[in-house]
Amino acid sequence: MPDQAPDVVTLAQALLREESVTPARGGVFDVLEAALTALGFAVDRFVAGEAPDGPVENLIAVRGSGGTHLTFAGHVDVVPPGNGWTSGPWEGEVRGDLLYGRGAVDMKGAVAAFVAACADAPATGTVSLLITGDEEGPAVHGTRALIERMAARRLRPDWCLVGEPTSAHRLGDTMKIGRRGSVNIWVEVPGRQGHVAYPHLADNPIPKLVAALVAIDALVLDEGTAWFQPSNIEVTDLAVGNTATNVIPAAARARLSIRFNDRHRGEALIERIRAVVLTHAHDAQVRGVVSGEAFLTTPGALSALVADAVRAVTGLTPELSTTGGTSDARFLSAVCPTVEFGLLNATMHQRDEAVAVADLRALERIYAGVIARALA
Repeated sequence: MPDQAPDVVTLAQALLREESVTPARGGVFDVLEAALTALGFAVDRFVAGEAPDGPVENLIAVRGSGGTHLTFAGHVDVVPPGNGWTSGPWEGEVRGDLLYGRGAVDMKGAVAAFVAACADAPATGTVSLLITGDEEGPAVHGTRALIERMAARRLRPDWCLVGEPTSAHRLGDTMKIGRRGSVNIWVEVPGRQGHVAYPHLADNPIPKLVAALVAIDALVLDEGTAWFQPSNIEVTDLAVGNTATNVIPAAARARLSIRFNDRHRGEALIERIRAVVLTHAHDAQVRGVVSGEAFLTTPGALSALVADAVRAVTGLTPELSTTGGTSDARFLSAVCPTVEFGLLNATMHQRDEAVAVADLRALERIYAGVIARALA
């Protein structure tokens, strides 16, 4: 064990000072590797994928062997900072009670907290970290590549904690035990271009597409479940691109986004939308991409363990939730029971993103409690 634990604020600042807009590589991983090596972890860094979705750098760190295996999953890539920050987005500056920087909340702060918490981990069992440089981007060669690498090394965690910023109003008020799935669908309805004065010589695709979208909008996928809100379909783009006022266009296009609960599978939803579209436009093209399936970790030993650790530090019992967007937990949940717990999400992806220094130190204690309970 190390003689001295890393200071969580100092480590978070070091991570924040490395520019790591997705996909992250290089310096931010150097900082992380140095901290983990000092704590006795064996670190495996590798690059996966090629353009346009890569290359992506990832890191696996493992300490111990046998016994219960707890893994922490996180990412060190961030969204672009944008303009107008009070201080630079890469300065990691503490002003008053807050630590500022892009990624302070989502999620370099949580990564730093877990690393610092490992200093006091018991000698029994196995603890590991799965850290990707591509969670905010396409997420093609990130966590999925980490899972494949773990499988090749015959490393299979028993439990997974993802450090996403789950807290809504106070640190400790919310834990995520599931997420809805996500699918995007592109629809193109072909027509035949022609003069508006001679419609019999043309074929207008717009009424067909509109009729299909009206039918899709009327669909009720479900009424929700005990743990999930109702699934919803949204039209996110509608385009014809016709600059002429007297021309019937040759094609019309739309894009849909579906967020769905665990009563559905992504491919089945794509086929359902395809069937509706073809009813109104038999020659339409429908293409879908599943970003992630819905998952639910039924409340049990893992969520109880995390809740106990949260309660011991904050006095709060976290609400078990499945709200919000997708996260890499959608991939990890296929490996082992997975929950998400982390910092307040109020400023994530915003200008002047910041974490309270007190919350960062409290999160370190919570994660230390999770590790101790998991490996006891």
